Amino acid sequence: MAFVPAPLGTPIELQQRTWQEVSRANRALGRLDQASLQIPNPGLLRRPTLRREAQSTSALEGTFAPLERVLSDDEEPDENSPLGTALIEILNYVYAAEEAFALIEDGHAITVGLLEEAQRTLVRDTPSERRDPGRLRTIQVAIGNGGSSIESARFIPMPPGIELRAAVQDLVDWVKKDSDCDPVVSAAMGHYQFETLHPFADGNGRIGRMLIVLQLITHGALRQPLLSVSPWFEDHRDEYQERLYSVSAKGEWDPWVRFFSSGLAAAAEDTRSRVEDLLQLQGLYQERIQTLLPRSGLARDIASSLTGYPRFTVPSLAKRLNKATSQGIANAVNQLVDIGALEKLTGKYRHQYQAPEVMKVLTRASSWE
Repeated sequence: MAFVPAPLGTPIELQQRTWQEVSRANRALGRLDQASLQIPNPGLLRRPTLRREAQSTSALEGTFAPLERVLSDDEEPDENSPLGTALIEILNYVYAAEEAFALIEDGHAITVGLLEEAQRTLVRDTPSERRDPGRLRTIQVAIGNGGSSIESARFIPMPPGIELRAAVQDLVDWVKKDSDCDPVVSAAMGHYQFETLHPFADGNGRIGRMLIVLQLITHGALRQPLLSVSPWFEDHRDEYQERLYSVSAKGEWDPWVRFFSSGLAAAAEDTRSRVEDLLQLQGLYQERIQTLLPRSGLARDIASSLTGYPRFTVPSLAKRLNKATSQGIANAVNQLVDIGALEKLTGKYRHQYQAPEVMKVLTRASSWE
């Protein structure tokens, strides 16, 4: 038997302690949003946040690559190596999210077409591209069967066809019109519904977690897509899956919304802490340069980009800046090495440089409150 969820509509009843978690999540999102207003160039911090999310959301689906590699400015994945294949999938998420966020910022609504295009980008140049890329699935899928028969699957989403498309359309219509619902509760409900419909042949988990941030922006809880939600869900993977399943199996909305809200609050606080630390580093770099390299405008330009591009090669930096010779950039990079803002890597990555203090902030383990 396949499970067909009821359309979202009737407000769900939540306990007082769940509303307290919802409020805590909203406050944390508000603090993150305020922190984003302090950023002169939000795109710089958006890049590492999105790549951290890409690495973590892919790890939840069993695809892993070191965050240091994902943050690199000039990474060229080798599709013939296991790590290269993983990097293709992870960076595809970055491109898919960037496209989706750009559309929302331009005033577009969340639509079935937007989700389909995100999925098409997500599976590009991967084995999954052979199965319904960029469109709702045309095959039956099963979840939690470990490769065995469909009869032993823990969960079977609704069959493909016009009913599935209608259910996904109902979801995006609900997201558009449900502006009176608390944005955190709305995001929790929308995420559950998407994951339960499981509308694509591949990439549902990653697209579903992207949808969380898209909803929060659409409903005004965030102005910049600086929230990374997947690291918390990755650290609470078993409970995450169990809470989703319990809504379908037992109608337990309240525990799911409480769990989701706790995760959103923790993720927002963690992201805000990193944003503030990166802003502090950016100011520290400018002070060092003003004191030690007052005449090097190029060094100042490079330093101002380190929070967004903490690992690079001289050629990739020259291409990005497009305003100086490679030799001039190399000289400025060496000056930044001398004052401790950069370090040259050794071994396999000896042609790369990185900002160690920035990398430490971006790759440090989360301390969930």
